[in-house]
Amino acid sequence: MLKHRGFPGRLPGTDFQFTIRRDNKKGVTALVVRERYADRRPADRRADVGFMKALWECFGDQPFERGNLDAGRLSWLFSREVIAAEDPFDPESYEALLQIDLRRAQASFPEAFGDGGSA
Repeated sequence: MLKHRGFPGRLPGTDFQFTIRRDNKKGVTALVVRERYADRRPADRRADVGFMKALWECFGDQPFERGNLDAGRLSWLFSREVIAAEDPFDPESYEALLQIDLRRAQASFPEAFGDGGSA
């Protein structure tokens, strides 16, 4: 499992996890599409923005390996702002390639891009 050096482990000042420390010996947690409802708590929305900002700052518009990124946190964005960057895509692989869908990410989380999303 690739460990993304320099990627924040969690949203600063919270317990919202962004990365995992080691691979799951029982099997890789699959990425799934989690529905984000309009009535989500503000703290959850801040975690989504913080995670998207970290993804953008670390990877930009380039494909990236899932590695040690938290499956739960990725699942809130998966198949919307973060998409599969390979076909076929294995949602249970630490080596799976993902990519930010910049148009959708900017529309959903404009505050994560600060400068309008240009690289």
